[in-house]
Amino acid sequence: MRVISVFGSSAPRPGSPDYEAAQQLGWLLAEAGCAVATGGYMGTMEAVSRGAAEAGGHVIGVTSSQIERYRPIGPNPWVRQVVHYETLRERLLHLVTENEGIIVLPGGIGTLSEMTLAWSFLQVGEMTPRPLVLLGELWRQTALAFIRPEFVPQKYAALLQFAATPAEAVACLWAR
Repeated sequence: MRVISVFGSSAPRPGSPDYEAAQQLGWLLAEAGCAVATGGYMGTMEAVSRGAAEAGGHVIGVTSSQIERYRPIGPNPWVRQVVHYETLRERLLHLVTENEGIIVLPGGIGTLSEMTLAWSFLQVGEMTPRPLVLLGELWRQTALAFIRPEFVPQKYAALLQFAATPAEAVACLWAR
């Protein structure tokens, strides 16, 4: 089964637009026959897990003791397989590298670090080529503000794919 890592914020709550979009994404990934791997906790991680589980998909939650000391919470109820690490660093490396594609939902500092580490690993060949899809206007604006030809040549900017909707994000996984 193809594993797709999904990065996103812990902040969105059920009923919010970001939560609903993440839940739809999880559903679409499961329908496409993909397992989803998320950080395993709340917010969009929960929403993706919920959508995938409700569609009959396999849900992997990659958790860490370090996060659970920072924020005492366990994996969300839709996680079927827990991969647990002691440190955030180990968790981050697993989420970034143990997949066949990545979709990045809107998020904060943690999501940004996951996205940029994946992008950097793809740039230098640390991991085999795979789709890195940024979902939503937040990432388009962030990338466009950052990417300058003198620092980020076009061939590295082209490692990023942009999608406006969950359906477009899933389609990007097979577009290359």
